[in-house]
Amino acid sequence: MKRRNFFRNTLLGGLSLPMLVTSTSCDSDNQGEANSTNSSTDTSFTDSFEWKEVTISELQSKMESGELSARDLTQQYLDRIKAIDQSGPGLQSVIEVNPDALSIAEQLDEERKQGNVRGPLHGIPIMVKDNIDSADKMMTTAGALALEGNIASQDAFIIEKLRAAGAVLLGKTNLSEWANFRSTRSSSGWSSRGGQVKNPYVLDRNPCGSSSGSGAAASANLCTLTIGTETNGSIVCPSSSNGIVGIKPTVGLWSRSGIIPISESQDTAGPMARTVRDGAVLLGALTGVDPRDPRTQESTGKFHQDYTQFLDADGLNGARIGVGRSFMDFHEEVDKVLEQAFELMKSKGATLVDLEEVEEWQGLGNAGYQVLLYEFKDGVNKYLETANPGTGVKTLADVIAFNKANSDRAMPYFKQEILEAAEEKGDLNTPEYKEAVKKTLEQSRKGIDRVMKENNLDAIIAPTGGPAWCTDLINGDHFGGGSSSPAARAGYPNITVPAGFVHGLPVGLSFFGGAYTEPTLLKITYAFEQASKHRKAPEFKPSLS
Repeated sequence: MKRRNFFRNTLLGGLSLPMLVTSTSCDSDNQGEANSTNSSTDTSFTDSFEWKEVTISELQSKMESGELSARDLTQQYLDRIKAIDQSGPGLQSVIEVNPDALSIAEQLDEERKQGNVRGPLHGIPIMVKDNIDSADKMMTTAGALALEGNIASQDAFIIEKLRAAGAVLLGKTNLSEWANFRSTRSSSGWSSRGGQVKNPYVLDRNPCGSSSGSGAAASANLCTLTIGTETNGSIVCPSSSNGIVGIKPTVGLWSRSGIIPISESQDTAGPMARTVRDGAVLLGALTGVDPRDPRTQESTGKFHQDYTQFLDADGLNGARIGVGRSFMDFHEEVDKVLEQAFELMKSKGATLVDLEEVEEWQGLGNAGYQVLLYEFKDGVNKYLETANPGTGVKTLADVIAFNKANSDRAMPYFKQEILEAAEEKGDLNTPEYKEAVKKTLEQSRKGIDRVMKENNLDAIIAPTGGPAWCTDLINGDHFGGGSSSPAARAGYPNITVPAGFVHGLPVGLSFFGGAYTEPTLLKITYAFEQASKHRKAPEFKPSLS
């Protein structure tokens, strides 16, 4: 089965399939750049970073007491990026650091001295995915050489909010090029501009895509937290594979303006953090109605600026949770981890209800993929109209032509079949598109809404995915199971939390529900996190063997 067909039938189809990777070590002959890019990888690296696993509240306490400044913290993160990302284990999770980061931190320190603290993110270093516009000295390229030199003239709305909240924009994270919507045989975490991101737990394993750099950077403590983007699985999968919390909000809760798109109906950015509380802090700070993104109008009266108010360590007590068992049975060790999680939740007072296969999710066929092809072409062409890459590309057709003319650099391992398939599509008035998007949205939403109502559920849970596979630039990804499709296609929220380990590789548990149910999901996920405490820092092992 071709990788993209597999991807469509799992992440885009919500079906569980057998795990394709069973070996404990990776075949170095098939790794290509994954092993060769950084030939000086230090396999004896010892992690003694002072601020490892530090939380927002702990940092705020240190800065309030004067023990720590935002500038000193920013410098220490920059030093760690050099030691961990650019050398040592060589994660390649950071595509670019902000040359103004230290001056921003100094300004925020001065504000603090004057008694002006903007909020819980004041002075906190954060990195964002390299498909999010920032009107500064950093580029926005979606990892593509075709967009090199693209300096945004205006911040994305969420970057405006991030700056206003007092965060230090530390840099941009590497990603799967074009958010993993380029080839049927792509390797998650690889971009022609940034190379291959490595998984910080086991370096020859894949970090999952497309927010792979955001997942690896947050997990490896290269910053306090990160922002990723998701169309279908691209926040929750790298969060699971890198052992962190990922929050995929309701579409419309965060603005999408100024973000290189795939899908108008499914795209959203979201927090990626080491704790549910830190993710909740960031989630609230970036909500709001944006005139540039009409979808945010739907969030009026439904969003909150402080989601930490919903966190409750006893939040599992009395909760009714549906278990999506149709997403299981792809890996016996993952099932074992999940069954332990189920027992823990029941011991904390939750009632678990086994769910049958959801009929509405099974009859979508190829419609979801067709929606993405149409919306990608439309969205990318609109974005490029006002972008200013040094390569001069202004349309998706220009990007395809650039890649062909520079194939040795832009396409050394896999091609651009998906870009070409999207370019062949018509506009959004095409009957095929209208029928596909209507079918996808209605059936996905109906499935979740009906199941939750009939069973009186607070959330549905399912495995986020399997343990990380061996990175293979020659043959591409080897996805196992996944459960992101129902919530992604419906535009509904999905939160993944570390659930345990399989042979030293993290696996996550997803909690999803209806539109704008973030408060309930955060209450439950926080309680699970506090009861389970599965998060632990990576050790940068060269391989499992």
